[in-house]
Amino acid sequence: MSGMNGQQLKEFYANAFEVWKETQSDDDFMQIIYRGQLSRKEMAKAIGSQTSVFRQNPVVKESLQNLEDTLRERGVLPPLVQSAKTNTNEPKEYSNKATTDILNIKRLAELEAENIELKAKVEQLEKQLEKYGELSETLSEMGFIPR
Repeated sequence: MSGMNGQQLKEFYANAFEVWKETQSDDDFMQIIYRGQLSRKEMAKAIGSQTSVFRQNPVVKESLQNLEDTLRERGVLPPLVQSAKTNTNEPKEYSNKATTDILNIKRLAELEAENIELKAKVEQLEKQLEKYGELSETLSEMGFIPR
């Protein structure tokens, strides 16, 4: 590919994708389905490119979109859910819920461990208090006053 300018590379990959696409059967496409769409990684290997070509090369991007739409119509690919149809190019809203959940789970585990330690310490101190209470009672009966 060395010696090709950007436009020539775009055309090269667009042609390579078209040739590859025409040589594939529905069974071939089924072998590379990943998360409800064709695996960009597998297609990139097949045409000798990076996966970015499917996002950055408008000709390849449109051709792939048309291919996947056709495969969905034929039942090779699963249908898109409504949210995927309506939000194709919109950025996703950031949610820190997952991070917050992880931090809460970690904090809960720490608090439970601390609670167990404190319960064990309270039990130990109650036994000591009981022992010293009996000792104090015995000394009082004997006439000694503990300080």
